[in-house]
Amino acid sequence: MTQTLISLQNMKMVPVPEKAYGTFFEGDCYIILHTKRTSHGSAVDLHYWIGKDSSQDEQGAAALYVTQMDNALSGNPVQHREVQGHESETFQSYFRNGIIYKKGGVASGFKHVETNMYNIKRLLHVKGKKHVSATEVALSWDSFNKGDVFLLDLGKVLIQWNGPSCSIAEKSRGLVLARSIRDSERGGRAQIGIIDNEKDSPDLMQIMKMVLGERHGELRDAIPDTKADELQKANKDNDLVVQEIATRPLTQDLLQHEDCYILDQGGFKIYVWRGKASSLEEKKAAFTRAVGFIQAKGYPSSTNIEVISDGAESAMFKQLFQRWTEKDETQGLGKVYTTGKIAKVEQVKFDTTQLHARPELAAEQRMVDDASGEIEVWRIEDLQMQPVNPKTYGQFYGGDCYLVLYTYLRSGRPHYVLYMWQGRHASVDEITACALNAIELDKKHGDEAVQVRVTMGKEPTHFLAIFKGKLVIYEGGTSRAQKITPEPAIRLFQVRGTDEMNTKATEVPARASSLNSNDVFLLSTSQVCYLWCGKGCSGDEREMAKMVADIVSKRDKLTILEGQEPAEFWEALGGKAPYASEKRFQEQITHYQPRLFECSNQTGRFIMTEVVGFCQEDLDEDDVMLLDTWEEIFLWVGKASNTYERNEAIASAKEYLKTHPAGRDLATPIILVKQGYEPLNFTGWFNAWDPYKWSVSCWKSPVVSTYNSSSCVVPNGEGIYSREVLMNKTVDELPEGVDPTKKEYYLSDADFHDIFGKSKEEFYQMPKWKQQNEKKQCGLF
Repeated sequence: MTQTLISLQNMKMVPVPEKAYGTFFEGDCYIILHTKRTSHGSAVDLHYWIGKDSSQDEQGAAALYVTQMDNALSGNPVQHREVQGHESETFQSYFRNGIIYKKGGVASGFKHVETNMYNIKRLLHVKGKKHVSATEVALSWDSFNKGDVFLLDLGKVLIQWNGPSCSIAEKSRGLVLARSIRDSERGGRAQIGIIDNEKDSPDLMQIMKMVLGERHGELRDAIPDTKADELQKANKDNDLVVQEIATRPLTQDLLQHEDCYILDQGGFKIYVWRGKASSLEEKKAAFTRAVGFIQAKGYPSSTNIEVISDGAESAMFKQLFQRWTEKDETQGLGKVYTTGKIAKVEQVKFDTTQLHARPELAAEQRMVDDASGEIEVWRIEDLQMQPVNPKTYGQFYGGDCYLVLYTYLRSGRPHYVLYMWQGRHASVDEITACALNAIELDKKHGDEAVQVRVTMGKEPTHFLAIFKGKLVIYEGGTSRAQKITPEPAIRLFQVRGTDEMNTKATEVPARASSLNSNDVFLLSTSQVCYLWCGKGCSGDEREMAKMVADIVSKRDKLTILEGQEPAEFWEALGGKAPYASEKRFQEQITHYQPRLFECSNQTGRFIMTEVVGFCQEDLDEDDVMLLDTWEEIFLWVGKASNTYERNEAIASAKEYLKTHPAGRDLATPIILVKQGYEPLNFTGWFNAWDPYKWSVSCWKSPVVSTYNSSSCVVPNGEGIYSREVLMNKTVDELPEGVDPTKKEYYLSDADFHDIFGKSKEEFYQMPKWKQQNEKKQCGLF
């Protein structure tokens, strides 16, 4: 992925410095060019962003420049109109650390990168949970309310004040933004203080009072999200004539190449589709027609607009139609489609040279180059940097933190990307030391490094690419010479990727339920290393797995196909068990892009917000999440969600199906899943699912409820069992309703303490890999 941010200064386009990406002046307009490589070539998005205080001339100039850039790119980009405070989910996904709105504009003498970065005094009002925005507000207690996060930025000190009604997710996102300001704008040389309870932070409150004065009276109540409360207004008269040709369900044949069409998504978003054979005047007038349509319908002026060219449709646009097919498109396990009918079913070899020449790019981070630069890796040991043996580059352990310095040339001079990789089981001291050492390393390179904090399991594609297909993520342990605990004799790795630019192997629990027919897995034992090839994996994936196999095991390699496993394979995994293997599951992956929505009433009104590029970390414990996989609708219930959200989520899921533009089957199952008890057909949609993430469960029993229009079935899985019933038992031998991944949960407190020598509370406070090892030793794995 490449991303370019341009501001308009005196009606001219001026590039924005990379360190200022995500910061927007309210008095300006911006253009964002976003390019993502795909297996079919590249996908280009052009956004023009309108600040709330920008002039009509600037807005007109931005629209004109976007049209010119679209022409220069042969009409391939998808064009977007973004209005401050009402940005699309796609736009917000580019800025993972949040968006900051600054007062004024470049024309007023402001600069994106201040020369004196510490001479600052401002108050930022932080809003949002999944996508964060921060607006500069008046330096006064009158700006505060009980429900939001506020950042008092004093240059060398950043104070995060959390309202008493804030959720954990909002506080967490606020801290991410504070750290982003510290690292990108202050080079890491600023202190962050957090006020979660004013009585517990007298020193920080004293600083705030010195800046803001004494506070008089009560704070205001929480302010609802204004974006969620936008309502359609009454229609206005307008000269624009639009003929309605169809309502849902929409079919692809409605779009004729000779014309341009407006697709109205209920006032939430407006699409303009430009046919290949439509006139040049019609194509140029796309934005103008869309704005006129919004005015005629009485929709808010902030309504998102997306302009799409015939043949370059976005995935989101295609999903609005009942069925969408591409000419000679290869899908799934080699199925080839023509425009209209299925022509033939055969195995098709993908063009691997294209994959090597055009690697897949991640939405989370910019792909700065082709990953051909130099790398150096250090491990944090005793809070200091220790060089890692180059022979082991690419091997990361969950108990460690690492610094990876990537150096590449641009215009003949070196540029740097500094990755801070944080293991899931690393200590707080090690994570802190990693950040501090990164600052020192950045200093040695002239404070020029782009610093990227990488959380275990969420590695961006450029990070994968620089290790040339040899990236291995071990769940726990350490790469230090003096290891505290021995490495497990049996390990299982899930391998995903088709070439050197996008492959990684992630350790998963060594049990049969971790398998997935769509992937290749490596099972390392003391005698042999099995390469297990699922029915849905490709030849390229198998080849990459062979490369990784030599890293995870020095034993002989044995390739086995799904369905032809020897008995020893299942014995190593503790016996056979169900896993994600249904054929329909494989076809869903190719025909429909799954979508995840957050369902919450924390703003005061029940709303559903889409999460772009989702993973397990996006499942928020405070909310209900809706996962749409086409054949099912999953409602994932976080343990801290409230009753209102749960009840509304079920009703909203039914309404979601009823109003879907593709004319969805209203009998589609709606499956309610409780946190910590996710079934395989849910977890299979997430890469490297961690079944131990929520080991300390607040639920009484594992419950999966299936809803449809006429029934509600709730199987009961509650109970306490004797140790004889649970220990050293395969899945088939366990009592009905017992979760095989949590056998120990069903022990009585007395038996649990007798077997493990500790209480359940103490056990679940241990790192997950330690829990795993003890369960193996006790026959409860």
